[in-house]
Amino acid sequence: MANIELKGFSEATSSSLPPVHDWNPPFCGDMDMVIKANGEWFHEGGKIKRSAMVTVFSRILWFEKGEHFLVTPVEKVRIQVEDAPFLVTTWQWVSTESGRAIELRTQTDDVLVLGVDCDIWMDSFKNEERPYVSMRYGMKALVGRNVFYGLVESLERVVTAKGEGMGLISAGKSYLLMQEE
Repeated sequence: MANIELKGFSEATSSSLPPVHDWNPPFCGDMDMVIKANGEWFHEGGKIKRSAMVTVFSRILWFEKGEHFLVTPVEKVRIQVEDAPFLVTTWQWVSTESGRAIELRTQTDDVLVLGVDCDIWMDSFKNEERPYVSMRYGMKALVGRNVFYGLVESLERVVTAKGEGMGLISAGKSYLLMQEE
């Protein structure tokens, strides 16, 4: 199993992401790390309890050809992700240049603005419809149940290229979440 060295990494924020997209290290094998469908991170069977460690690992997470990797300048190791590697835990309305928008925050302190930094959609996971938002490098975040229930209160009638029904409007962009039959 590979040991990832994280020298120089501190508790990162969305604005201080390392340039993972510029790194092209050799593949070093699989790491016994799993991100569960509920957003919890496990290493060698034990839950990672320090949220700062989860945040540091999330900053070097890379998605390629349907697989997730932790990447440093010198090595790349594959990890397992049951559903989405990120979980949206809070939300609020904010003002943007494009109008009123929904700001989302993940468990790893990534801040996204719906319609600016990300899009939202419904998809099936183990026969359950779940809401997701797009993240960096082609990854996605599951919208937590409590957050989704809060967003449901903001649903309004929308018309999009995908059809008509109930959805969200954020930063001037419409998202269809429940299509009319």
